[in-house]
Amino acid sequence: MTAYAVAHMRQVTPGPQIVEYLQKIDATLEPFGGRFIVHGSEVDVVENTWPGHLVIIEFPDLQHARGWYHSPAYQEILPLRTDNSRSDVFFVDGVRHPHKATDVLE
Repeated sequence: MTAYAVAHMRQVTPGPQIVEYLQKIDATLEPFGGRFIVHGSEVDVVENTWPGHLVIIEFPDLQHARGWYHSPAYQEILPLRTDNSRSDVFFVDGVRHPHKATDVLE
């Protein structure tokens, strides 16, 4: 089942380390089938508030998402982001298609 790495980027301090992180992250995603779905676009908030930006990376499954995050290649560049931003990051499974809202009641 498709899975996603989701990051709510609350605050990012632009600079050389963030630039280096952005230059290197794509190569870490490739071996795990990761691809950006959403990457920092403005959020059109219709309820409540949303400080920051959203990043969503799609993976073939949760195992690939975890493998990417814990890979030596990603762990090497991770401090470039964590030392220069405040964010919440999590993994979540997608849904099987077709999916109806009532499927969660089963």
